[in-house]
Amino acid sequence: MLWIITCVDNPNTAEIRSKVLQPHRDYLASQKGIIVLSGATQNDDGTEAVGSAFVLNVNSRAEAKKFSDGDPFTQNGVFKTITITRMRKGQWNPGVAEGA
Repeated sequence: MLWIITCVDNPNTAEIRSKVLQPHRDYLASQKGIIVLSGATQNDDGTEAVGSAFVLNVNSRAEAKKFSDGDPFTQNGVFKTITITRMRKGQWNPGVAEGA
């Protein structure tokens, strides 16, 4: 089943985000078997990260939370809020994202 995790950054965490970016990326690489899509959310002009979003294919909310809890961004206080929501796949058009 699919779960979407949306995260909003705490204020003034750009330095922390930058410092733990590589461990975060390494963690995501180690979890690629469950990640459908992930990326930073940005301000409207794309000049600043304001959070993150993840779509996971896992069996339960507990597994989605375990993924989120293991993220170095979570562990280092980057996120102000983390919301985990189950979702149903409706449309699936990965080709539309090419070049985005």
